[in-house]
Amino acid sequence: MKGKKTVKLMQGNEACAEGAIAAGVRFFAGYPITPSNEIANIMALRLPEVGGKFIQMEDEIASLAAAIGASLTGVKAMDATSGPGFSLKMENLGLAYMVEVPLVLVNVQRVGPSIGMATSPAQGDVMQARYGSHGDYASIVLSPSSVQEMFDLTVRAVDLSERFRVPVILLADQVVGHMRQNVAIPPYEEIKTAYRPEPDVPPEEYHPYRGNEKGVPPFAKFGSPYHWYANSSAHNEDSFQATSDYVVARALIERLTNKIMKNKHEIIEVRGEFLDDAEIVVVAYGCTAIPAKGAVLKARDKGIRAGFFRPLVLWPAPEEEIGEIARKARAIIVVEMNMGQYFHVVREAACKGNAEVYSFARPVEVFSSHEILQKIMEVQSIV
Repeated sequence: MKGKKTVKLMQGNEACAEGAIAAGVRFFAGYPITPSNEIANIMALRLPEVGGKFIQMEDEIASLAAAIGASLTGVKAMDATSGPGFSLKMENLGLAYMVEVPLVLVNVQRVGPSIGMATSPAQGDVMQARYGSHGDYASIVLSPSSVQEMFDLTVRAVDLSERFRVPVILLADQVVGHMRQNVAIPPYEEIKTAYRPEPDVPPEEYHPYRGNEKGVPPFAKFGSPYHWYANSSAHNEDSFQATSDYVVARALIERLTNKIMKNKHEIIEVRGEFLDDAEIVVVAYGCTAIPAKGAVLKARDKGIRAGFFRPLVLWPAPEEEIGEIARKARAIIVVEMNMGQYFHVVREAACKGNAEVYSFARPVEVFSSHEILQKIMEVQSIV
């Protein structure tokens, strides 16, 4: 029998921190940056209460390096930042992908590029979250649209990072990070998250980078009898450098990608409403999904057969789900607070369908449901 949930009025960033604690995160390294600061503030208070460690590093680069180091010792680790810090972390994020270090990196987005507007919301880091580090790899990026989802998706981010031995990005924004809503929190003992797969062979038979049936290698924490190298160069199954062996390097890169892409059915999560009869489907994510859903409801009140589709996981992209929508609907409108980044993903996924795909995008300013409704009516007059 499940215990009673506790309902608390929380800020989004606070819910993120509590979700991390509930999921078993016991190490947080960070560096102050608006609008993510509340996550670090709360982790500094809460982690000592549960036997965890908090450290503020000298800069954004060092904070992710510290989280990587903590994770290598077997601790569930997390870092949080915003756009400028996210850019600085890309080199170490690439290291985490290559070495296959589980951790969660939260990006509470603000307007960019560069310093941008520290207190204004944006969704301009969508492509950076997927392609920000150099080279080939596959990423997992989650997009919360409510304070409840700041809690729930943080828990899920921890779980996915551990299951697939990969850094997972929680791509929030200033609106969701700072708004307040009621959050239903189950008893922490009922929140179950995975722990990275461990070796089931003696140390002399351990191959630190040999993938299991999902392509995920077993993890031996530093300090255990299992010896291995956290090798950021191309390496073989035994973690030894293979920078002149094209076959080994190719196999490594393919496994890093395939362990996500071939298991994407376990990762992708979407929400859809009114899709069965929809002629026009609005696609939105993050804070933009809030007015977008309101616009769809208003459109249906006017007799327009509008539907709503929201990816909770941006990457891997829900290509099959979007393709199915494109086969049924006449038009898709992608609403986002940037210059139209995810529009390209949706258009590509919809290319074999019948729907025309439209971008309704702008940076800096939050959309109203009225504006999105007007766009729905405009598209209806065309299609």
